[in-house]
Amino acid sequence: MHIVIFGDQHVETLGGAQVSTRLQRSFLERAGHVVTVVAPRRWSRDPVNRDDPAYLDLPSVPVTWDREYSFAWPGASADAFIDHALTRRVAQGTPLPDLVHVQADFWGAFLGHRLARRLRVPVVHTMHNRVDVGIEATAPFPGLVLRALNAWRRRALPGSGPGDDGWAYLRGLARGASAVTAPSRHFARRLEEHGVFAPVDVVWNGIDDDVRARVLQAAPILRAPGRPRFVWLGRMSPEKRLLPALEAFADAGVRAELEVIGGGFELEKARRLVAQRGLGDCVRFAGRLPYEQTLARIAAADALIQTSIGFETQGMTPFEAATLGTPSIISDPDIAGEFDGGIWAVPAPDDEPGRIAALAAAIRTAADDIAAGTAPVPTERVAHEFLQSSRTAAMVEVYERVLGR
Repeated sequence: MHIVIFGDQHVETLGGAQVSTRLQRSFLERAGHVVTVVAPRRWSRDPVNRDDPAYLDLPSVPVTWDREYSFAWPGASADAFIDHALTRRVAQGTPLPDLVHVQADFWGAFLGHRLARRLRVPVVHTMHNRVDVGIEATAPFPGLVLRALNAWRRRALPGSGPGDDGWAYLRGLARGASAVTAPSRHFARRLEEHGVFAPVDVVWNGIDDDVRARVLQAAPILRAPGRPRFVWLGRMSPEKRLLPALEAFADAGVRAELEVIGGGFELEKARRLVAQRGLGDCVRFAGRLPYEQTLARIAAADALIQTSIGFETQGMTPFEAATLGTPSIISDPDIAGEFDGGIWAVPAPDDEPGRIAALAAAIRTAADDIAAGTAPVPTERVAHEFLQSSRTAAMVEVYERVLGR
């Protein structure tokens, strides 16, 4: 098959959806398929794999101060750009596309669905985004933003239906899909309950089999005795709740180390908070790290701390940790429900002070369990079902079904 994958951001940028798409592409090619990835052009000084022929980079503008993320206007010129680039690939010997896989929720989704209409091929749409929660956490006047977003959706995808809230937006995107997948049971259930699509196939995002094997081989060397070592990983933006995590770590009063991996516009606020709470000797900011190095840090830790609540459609980091043998402190009850134990589940009170207090208590419990050698052990089921080889095989079954093979 030739699968054309669409993303809102380039797959070589930071983010769970980008990592999963990059891995899906790699393992599809291992299985003998052809992949083209359509996403906005990056603006970093020396982009990784700049000349990869599978990357169809759209004209774009940077949208963050660090130039990590870009925006591509999904207009007629972008459609023409895509058609021309795909025609050139086919002229060079690439087979015609068999289907479109949309791994996007905004401009990438509009462009992907429109390409499928022009080519008359099916669409598999992986939903990655709780649009309502994400916009409420990051935008002023979220109701107005959602109305504008739905108006944009109706203009970009004529016939995609009415509605002005986050679920109407996702229903509109799903109207053009032959199959919809979600990276967790809890998100699939919500999509079905809100009439987005039914049934929704659950296909977790995965971890690179080979990288996992290398990291596990080195894990006994990396994991050294001493104070309990915690790791927090993600984008430093409000919905990820890094600042509450640091408050909870300070309130826990444990003799432990915390490594923070990632970047974002809350970094300076986080640094100030660490200084104000006197955490300078036990909290370290590692910045953004390459994929394998990040996994190695997770494997070397005694526990991972996951703090977003109600935002994640999967929450990859606890799954990565479990696959590497590292248990997690999980704040989101939906994510905790995906596991068969092997975690510390944090109660989720309605108010933020209560959530911080609950997380602090969980950190104290985890530190005590780690020191006593009684930390929970992640289950074998999660370790197996999170391997990318099994996830790609599951997605190929979806592809073959929509193609009638």
